[in-house]
Amino acid sequence: MLTPEGLRAHLLAARLAGWVGTTREQSLRSYRLFAARDPRVLIGLDPEGTWGQRELLALMALKCGVPADPRYTSGPDAIDPERTLAALDAFAERIRSVARRRAPVLLGTGHPHRLLGFYGGLADALSAVGCEVLTPAQGRCVDILTRFGLRTYRLDYTRGVALVREPESERPGCEPGAHSHSPLPVRVALAAAADAGGPLPELVIGDHGWVCGAGQLGFEAIGLADTDDPALFVGEVEGTVSVAVPVDDGVRSGHYLPLTRYVLKRACLSQ
Repeated sequence: MLTPEGLRAHLLAARLAGWVGTTREQSLRSYRLFAARDPRVLIGLDPEGTWGQRELLALMALKCGVPADPRYTSGPDAIDPERTLAALDAFAERIRSVARRRAPVLLGTGHPHRLLGFYGGLADALSAVGCEVLTPAQGRCVDILTRFGLRTYRLDYTRGVALVREPESERPGCEPGAHSHSPLPVRVALAAAADAGGPLPELVIGDHGWVCGAGQLGFEAIGLADTDDPALFVGEVEGTVSVAVPVDDGVRSGHYLPLTRYVLKRACLSQ
């Protein structure tokens, strides 16, 4: 079982924290777009405060550990592993709380090729202790505006984790799922659960629009976020998001499995 010191070493070795693969240019572009209230970066959040680029950089330095110097404009960005560990502990506490109550949960990811295993492990453990892992609106079509125009995706579940995929791209042997920041899938899922008379999730676990979209609707939501995902950290500060864990969300999928084991250990759900 991983200790905090062991996980810290793993975070740095896998570049989940420390100097990460997300570039400073990507992060600063996201802050500019967020300050302009671009929905592609708000990902379902409706911020209460006025967030300019300077305020966002200060927030991300506080929450993630990115360099606070505005003159640093190119090169890799950074995540403080101590902040990641502290956030994972808070994340695990919310998992532990919902597990104790055997409450229903909803899990979803916009990074299925990277994070499906992380969330799938959580879903398995929560199901094993009696939490209902919800799968509302399975097979429902969702129209999402992308940089290529309006595209139709299908809402699906793998290992109890919601994702979207293009129906025509499904091929045997291929890992299902498309990369998405949109909050529309979680809105469709939650609306379908409500229309069916429940149950509704007491906790939504995920990333991108799954967290911000659910949190904005008043559901408790926790998830992972990279340095170019300011919406989750703004939501955390404003109380819309319960926990945002700073971590690079683009490394190999296997590197996230120690995080699953760590969270389950801290949540007292380890086998």
